Amino acid sequence: MIKVKVIGASGYGGIGIIELLLRHPETEIQALVALESVGQPISDIYPHLKGFCDMPVLAPDSPAALEPADVVFFSTPDGVGMNGARAELDKGAKVIDYSGDFRFNTVEEYAEYARRIGKPTTHADPGLLPLSVYGATELHRSEINAERRIVGNPGCFAVSCILGLAPAAAAKTFRANSVICDCKSGISGAGKKLNAAFHYPNRHEMMNAYKLADHQHVCEVERELSLLAGEPVVVTFTAQVVPVSRGIMSCLYADLVHSISEEEMVGIYREFYKDSPFVRVFPSSAFVGSMHVRGSNYANIVVSIDQRSNRLRIVSHIDNLMKGQAGSAMQNMNLMCGLPETTGLDHPGFFP
Repeated sequence: MIKVKVIGASGYGGIGIIELLLRHPETEIQALVALESVGQPISDIYPHLKGFCDMPVLAPDSPAALEPADVVFFSTPDGVGMNGARAELDKGAKVIDYSGDFRFNTVEEYAEYARRIGKPTTHADPGLLPLSVYGATELHRSEINAERRIVGNPGCFAVSCILGLAPAAAAKTFRANSVICDCKSGISGAGKKLNAAFHYPNRHEMMNAYKLADHQHVCEVERELSLLAGEPVVVTFTAQVVPVSRGIMSCLYADLVHSISEEEMVGIYREFYKDSPFVRVFPSSAFVGSMHVRGSNYANIVVSIDQRSNRLRIVSHIDNLMKGQAGSAMQNMNLMCGLPETTGLDHPGFFP
C-alpha cells in the first residue's frame, strides 16, 4: 500500500484529497497534519467522515507527523511547500504541492508569479524548481512518471482555461493576442478561512469580479498556451465569484486565423483528448453545465464557432475542488506511483 501524508488536512483541499484517498484501492492514510484543530479527529471537523476516517489532526512538529511517507500532499498556501518539501523528499517521499511554489521551473518564472500574489519574489528552495513538473496531466503526462519526485499542482482557473484552449492552441487556429478568459467560480474557491466578504449576507445573490489588474493564474495559462502555440499567447483574464458552493465555468474566446466549422473544431478537440479519460468534448448543441461535473474529476468542454464574427468560443466546466485541485492531485499521484491515472477517480459526480 502507498502510505500518504496530507499536510494542510483541515482545509477544503485537504478534505478533498482525504475523501479520494478513502476510495483509492492502493493507498493508506498515514498522517493528517495541520496548524489548526490539532488533536481533533478529522471526523469531528467534517462529520460526514465519521466511521470512515477518525484520525486525529497532528501538529507539524509531532513525532508521528515527521514519520516518512511514500507520498506527501501539501494542501497549503504559497510559501509552505517550498520550505517543507526538501525534508519530505530527503525521507524518500514524492511530493505534490497545491500552491504555486512548484508550478514554475525557473527562479525568473517563479518571481513573476510571486509578484502577482504579493509574495517575496525569492524562492526558499530554488534548487528544487528544475526538478518539478507542472501537474496539468493531460499536457504533461509523459513527464509525470515514476521517476518524478515533485509536482506543482495547477491552479483551478488555470486548469479550466488551459484544457479549454489547449487543442486550438496546438492546432494554431487562433490569433495569439486575441484570447479572452471569462471565468466564474463557486465560493469554495476562496478556501475555508473566514472572510467577511464571504459571509452569507454579503455573498447570497452576489456576483463580482476581482483581481482585475493582475490575477496569479494568468502566468500558468499564458505559459502553457504559448508552449503549445509556438508563440507568445497573451490573455485577458477576468475572475468572478458567483453564489454557488463549487464549480468553475470558463467562457473562452479567441479570433480565428481562418474560417473553420464547428464540426471540424470538435474533431480537433476530440483527437487531441482521445487518450485523456477525464476530458469530455461536446458540440454547442449539448446541454452541459456545472452540475454535470460536480464531485468528479471530469472537465466538460463545449466547442462553439461564432461564424458571424469568425471567433472561437469554448465553455469549460470543472469542479474547482476536484479537477481544479484534489482530483488533479490524485491523478498526478497515480502516474508518479506507476498506477493507471484513473485509479480511484473513475466515478461520476453526484446529481442534482
